[in-house]
Amino acid sequence: MTDTTSGGTPAPADDAQDERWCMAVRLLARVEKELDDALRRNHGLPLSEYRAMCALSRPDAGPGLRMGELADRIGLKDSSVTRLVGRLEQLGLAQRASATGDGRSVAASITPAGRRRHEEATPTYRAVLGAALEAALGNIYLADLAAWVRTGESALDVPVASAGITAGGGSPAGLR
Repeated sequence: MTDTTSGGTPAPADDAQDERWCMAVRLLARVEKELDDALRRNHGLPLSEYRAMCALSRPDAGPGLRMGELADRIGLKDSSVTRLVGRLEQLGLAQRASATGDGRSVAASITPAGRRRHEEATPTYRAVLGAALEAALGNIYLADLAAWVRTGESALDVPVASAGITAGGGSPAGLR
Protein backbone atom coordinates (compact mmCIF):
# COMPACT_ATOMS: atom_id res chain seq x y z
CA MET A 1 0.00 0.00 0.00
CA THR A 2 1.27 3.47 -0.89
CA ASP A 3 1.26 6.20 1.74
CA THR A 4 -0.74 9.14 0.55
CA THR A 5 -1.46 12.62 1.73
CA SER A 6 -5.02 13.67 2.59
CA GLY A 7 -5.38 14.89 -1.01
CA GLY A 8 -4.75 11.36 -2.35
CA THR A 9 -1.36 12.16 -3.84
CA PRO A 10 1.67 10.08 -2.88
CA ALA A 11 3.46 11.32 0.23
CA PRO A 12 6.89 12.83 -0.34
CA ALA A 13 9.87 10.62 0.45
CA ASP A 14 11.21 10.88 3.97
CA ASP A 15 14.86 11.06 5.05
CA ALA A 16 15.22 7.28 5.37
CA GLN A 17 13.77 6.66 1.91
CA ASP A 18 16.03 9.34 0.47
CA GLU A 19 19.07 7.72 2.14
CA ARG A 20 18.15 4.26 0.78
CA TRP A 21 17.66 5.72 -2.68
CA CYS A 22 21.09 7.39 -2.48
CA MET A 23 22.64 4.03 -1.50
CA ALA A 24 21.03 2.37 -4.52
CA VAL A 25 22.33 5.12 -6.81
CA ARG A 26 25.82 4.76 -5.34
CA LEU A 27 25.76 1.01 -5.98
CA LEU A 28 24.64 1.62 -9.55
CA ALA A 29 27.37 4.22 -10.11
CA ARG A 30 30.08 1.92 -8.71
CA VAL A 31 28.99 -1.04 -10.82
CA GLU A 32 28.65 1.07 -13.96
CA LYS A 33 32.15 2.50 -13.48
CA GLU A 34 33.59 -1.00 -13.12
CA LEU A 35 31.70 -2.18 -16.21
CA ASP A 36 32.77 0.83 -18.27
CA ASP A 37 36.42 0.48 -17.21
CA ALA A 38 36.51 -3.24 -18.06
CA LEU A 39 34.75 -2.85 -21.42
CA ARG A 40 37.03 0.01 -22.46
CA ARG A 41 40.18 -1.80 -21.29
CA ASN A 42 39.35 -5.20 -22.80
CA HIS A 43 37.28 -4.27 -25.85
CA GLY A 44 37.77 -0.56 -26.53
CA LEU A 45 34.04 -0.18 -26.03
CA PRO A 46 32.34 2.30 -23.69
CA LEU A 47 29.46 0.97 -21.60
CA SER A 48 26.94 3.20 -23.40
CA GLU A 49 27.88 1.68 -26.75
CA TYR A 50 27.74 -1.84 -25.32
CA ARG A 51 24.26 -1.13 -23.93
CA ALA A 52 23.04 0.22 -27.25
CA MET A 53 24.31 -2.88 -29.08
CA CYS A 54 22.71 -5.04 -26.39
CA ALA A 55 19.32 -3.37 -26.92
CA LEU A 56 19.65 -3.56 -30.70
CA SER A 57 20.62 -7.24 -30.63
CA ARG A 58 17.60 -8.36 -28.61
CA PRO A 59 14.95 -10.34 -30.50
CA ASP A 60 12.27 -7.81 -29.52
CA ALA A 61 14.22 -5.05 -31.31
CA GLY A 62 12.86 -6.41 -34.58
CA PRO A 63 14.39 -4.87 -37.71
CA GLY A 64 15.43 -1.82 -35.70
CA LEU A 65 14.53 0.53 -32.89
CA ARG A 66 13.47 4.14 -33.27
CA MET A 67 15.87 6.52 -31.59
CA GLY A 68 13.36 7.40 -28.86
CA GLU A 69 12.70 3.76 -28.05
CA LEU A 70 16.43 3.01 -27.94
CA ALA A 71 16.89 6.01 -25.63
CA ASP A 72 14.21 4.65 -23.29
CA ARG A 73 15.77 1.19 -23.26
CA ILE A 74 19.27 2.36 -22.35
CA GLY A 75 18.37 5.35 -20.20
CA LEU A 76 19.81 8.16 -22.30
CA LYS A 77 18.32 11.29 -23.86
CA ASP A 78 17.26 11.14 -27.50
CA SER A 79 19.99 13.57 -28.57
CA SER A 80 22.65 11.48 -26.81
CA VAL A 81 21.41 8.32 -28.51
CA THR A 82 21.52 9.98 -31.92
CA ARG A 83 25.22 10.81 -31.39
CA LEU A 84 25.89 7.35 -29.92
CA VAL A 85 24.33 5.60 -32.92
CA GLY A 86 26.34 7.89 -35.18
CA ARG A 87 29.56 6.67 -33.51
CA LEU A 88 28.44 3.04 -33.83
CA GLU A 89 27.58 3.64 -37.47
CA GLN A 90 31.06 5.10 -38.16
CA LEU A 91 32.56 1.95 -36.63
CA GLY A 92 30.34 -0.30 -38.76
CA LEU A 93 28.56 -1.67 -35.67
CA ALA A 94 25.11 -0.19 -36.34
CA GLN A 95 23.19 1.37 -39.18
CA ARG A 96 20.40 3.91 -39.49
CA ALA A 97 17.43 3.82 -41.85
CA SER A 98 13.93 5.22 -42.09
CA ALA A 99 11.67 3.59 -39.53
CA THR A 100 9.15 1.09 -40.80
CA GLY A 101 5.79 2.76 -41.39
CA ASP A 102 7.09 6.30 -40.89
CA GLY A 103 9.66 7.69 -43.29
CA ARG A 104 10.18 10.72 -41.03
CA SER A 105 11.47 8.65 -38.10
CA VAL A 106 14.90 7.08 -37.97
CA ALA A 107 15.55 3.60 -36.65
CA ALA A 108 18.84 1.98 -35.73
CA SER A 109 19.77 -1.66 -36.18
CA ILE A 110 22.82 -3.68 -35.33
CA THR A 111 25.11 -4.90 -38.10
CA PRO A 112 26.68 -8.38 -38.23
CA ALA A 113 29.97 -6.79 -37.07
CA GLY A 114 28.12 -5.11 -34.20
CA ARG A 115 26.52 -8.38 -33.21
CA ARG A 116 29.94 -10.08 -33.16
CA ARG A 117 31.46 -7.25 -31.12
CA HIS A 118 28.58 -7.42 -28.64
CA GLU A 119 28.99 -11.20 -28.31
CA GLU A 120 32.75 -10.81 -27.73
CA ALA A 121 32.22 -8.21 -24.99
CA THR A 122 29.34 -9.94 -23.19
CA PRO A 123 31.48 -12.41 -21.18
CA THR A 124 33.55 -9.49 -19.82
CA TYR A 125 30.40 -7.51 -18.99
CA ARG A 126 28.80 -10.44 -17.19
CA ALA A 127 31.96 -11.40 -15.28
CA VAL A 128 32.44 -7.86 -13.98
CA LEU A 129 28.75 -7.50 -13.16
CA GLY A 130 28.76 -10.80 -11.26
CA ALA A 131 31.86 -9.84 -9.29
CA ALA A 132 30.46 -6.40 -8.42
CA LEU A 133 27.17 -7.88 -7.23
CA GLU A 134 29.00 -10.52 -5.22
CA ALA A 135 31.07 -7.81 -3.54
CA ALA A 136 27.92 -5.82 -2.74
CA LEU A 137 26.49 -8.85 -0.94
CA GLY A 138 29.08 -8.23 1.77
CA ASN A 139 27.55 -4.84 2.61
CA ILE A 140 24.45 -5.26 4.78
CA TYR A 141 22.94 -2.10 3.31
CA LEU A 142 23.39 -3.23 -0.29
CA ALA A 143 22.97 -6.99 0.08
CA ASP A 144 19.23 -7.08 -0.56
CA LEU A 145 19.47 -4.96 -3.69
CA ALA A 146 22.43 -6.94 -5.02
CA ALA A 147 20.71 -10.26 -4.29
CA TRP A 148 17.56 -9.10 -6.02
CA VAL A 149 19.54 -8.18 -9.15
CA ARG A 150 21.31 -11.56 -9.06
CA THR A 151 18.31 -13.79 -8.33
CA GLY A 152 15.11 -11.77 -8.44
CA GLU A 153 14.62 -12.61 -4.75
CA SER A 154 15.40 -10.85 -1.49
CA ALA A 155 18.62 -11.66 0.36
CA LEU A 156 17.05 -10.92 3.71
CA ASP A 157 15.43 -14.03 5.11
CA VAL A 158 15.42 -12.59 8.62
CA PRO A 159 13.38 -9.71 9.98
CA VAL A 160 15.04 -6.36 9.41
CA ALA A 161 15.36 -5.62 13.16
CA SER A 162 17.26 -8.86 13.86
CA ALA A 163 19.75 -8.08 11.09
CA GLY A 164 20.79 -4.95 12.98
CA ILE A 165 19.17 -2.52 10.56
CA THR A 166 16.98 0.15 12.06
CA ALA A 167 13.50 0.75 10.74
CA GLY A 168 14.66 4.25 9.86
CA GLY A 169 17.11 2.84 7.36
CA GLY A 170 20.35 3.45 9.19
CA SER A 171 23.34 5.07 7.55
CA PRO A 172 26.03 2.95 5.89
CA ALA A 173 29.33 4.63 6.57
CA GLY A 174 31.00 2.83 3.66
CA LEU A 175 28.84 4.61 1.09
CA ARG A 176 29.12 8.21 2.21
